[in-house]
Amino acid sequence: MRRTDGVLGLSALSESVSQSEPQSGKAAMVAALNVPRNAKIGFAVAGLFTAGLFALFVLPGTQRPMGFYVALAFVLATSLGGLLTALFTAVSAVRLARR
Repeated sequence: MRRTDGVLGLSALSESVSQSEPQSGKAAMVAALNVPRNAKIGFAVAGLFTAGLFALFVLPGTQRPMGFYVALAFVLATSLGGLLTALFTAVSAVRLARR
């Protein structure tokens, strides 16, 4: 029986496909602005802030179902994380432009 899965393994890639080529376009911009690092920091800060608010206002006691507050916490964490990521990336862009 002939195997058909894995036909396009690593050996099937041509030699012209290389990671040593310099990045261009969007990938270079993302790398120059440190977007992955900014996203990690932004979402970590947003998660900690959301957890603090949740512990301060929701956990002591509530009359409404907990699912509502979990959904609101998710919305707050994701929107604040995106906002902080955008702000940190803007700061990176300004610093890069001033070089």
